[in-house]
Amino acid sequence: MINSLSGRFLLLTVIFVMLAEVLIFVPSVARFRQDYLLARLEKSQIASLSVLAADEQRISSGLAQELLDLADVYNVVLRRDVASQLVLSSPVPGPVTTMVDLRDPSAWYLIMGAMKQIFDEPEGVIRVLGEPSEATGTLIEVAMPQAPLRAAMIDYGLRILALSAIISVVSAALLFFAVGRFMVRPIKGVVSTMEAYALTPEDARLVIKPTSSITELRAAEETLAELQTRLTGSLKQKERLAQLGGAVAKISHDLRNILTTATLLADRMERSDDPAVQRSAPKLVNSLSRAVNLCEGTLAFGRVDEAPPQLAMTQIHDIVDDVLKSEQLSTKTEISFKGDVSPQMIVRCDGEQLYRILGNLVRNARQALDAKGLGGEITISGSEALDGWRLTVSDNGPGLPLKARENLFTAFEGGVRVGGSGLGLAIASELSRGHGGELTLLNSDEDGTEFQLFLPKDSAIFEEAAE
Repeated sequence: MINSLSGRFLLLTVIFVMLAEVLIFVPSVARFRQDYLLARLEKSQIASLSVLAADEQRISSGLAQELLDLADVYNVVLRRDVASQLVLSSPVPGPVTTMVDLRDPSAWYLIMGAMKQIFDEPEGVIRVLGEPSEATGTLIEVAMPQAPLRAAMIDYGLRILALSAIISVVSAALLFFAVGRFMVRPIKGVVSTMEAYALTPEDARLVIKPTSSITELRAAEETLAELQTRLTGSLKQKERLAQLGGAVAKISHDLRNILTTATLLADRMERSDDPAVQRSAPKLVNSLSRAVNLCEGTLAFGRVDEAPPQLAMTQIHDIVDDVLKSEQLSTKTEISFKGDVSPQMIVRCDGEQLYRILGNLVRNARQALDAKGLGGEITISGSEALDGWRLTVSDNGPGLPLKARENLFTAFEGGVRVGGSGLGLAIASELSRGHGGELTLLNSDEDGTEFQLFLPKDSAIFEEAAE
């Protein structure tokens, strides 16, 4: 609690009130001492007037002692004209230890005398000088015990301290509840709003609505609301840009491969005997090369979810054949492409997306074999079971590196060749999930690599994937 704002206010209030009371305490005790002594002088003056009224008649010792007891003094001396007269007297138990002159005293004199009085020994005799009324004389002097005065001062001081403690506690409690109501509660509201906003900063409904009636808190809420509004807008803009970048990256990845194939066909056109073709072919090759470079430059954009597949019962034999023939045109070594899919095999899928899935898998296999320059074989096989269809892409290449297998389906991290973006397998995996299926790596070692695409027959899975 002491570390909270209300706790700190509570502690500081108690400290400041007690400090203020201490500053008041010293002058108060000095004033109490002055009033106490003046009261004794006044009683002594009244007693002396009683003696003087006796018209020079001697009063009994018993009556004199009674008057001294009423005034709480040992003796009374009056100065009339130039002579001093001992009006009342009784035995003084000891020497005078303190003298107080109340004739026009300064505040500092009274304060220092009061503090000295409190810390002095309780036993002793005080000599007090004062100014009586004009009819009585020019000076009144009394001797009185020090112990009762000191005890009265301590009792008064303790009562002042107790009252100060009560005032400080009550003031601190009132301030504690006031701070909690008017400051801590609004601040907690702002904090809770910020925490909720931090979890989902893109949700514009969580932007704080300024409600505080306190000027400073209101300004803070308005500033925070403006900051949250700008941040939410910025996040949405960046999210749209990231989605756009991801879409462009995927399109560029696949478009690059298509353009590469077109470039190979354009290279063959250059060998045509037709003069017009010979003149146009170099320009076509250059244009395709520029398009491929442009696609390469866009692959740094972020990823975005694909649109739901348009599922239909599709004969996939021709799709597999197109994939294999397209990659066969791009190979630089003696690679054998084989399709082991029945012409009667019909799969519920999006034909275009299935082409992209198989194309990415076969392309990766072909590039791995070309990189080794040893040739090899790539096979696409298919089978049907009660739960779904399975398409397998296998090769007898060198296998995937360990680092590639650890981030196999992660965009920009699962690249298996130098300069590769790692988007191929990421796109294939995402398109597979869009069909409610799964793309898995069955095996990858020195004997080759084998991927399997599973497409389920359960329509509920398709509906869930489409959502």
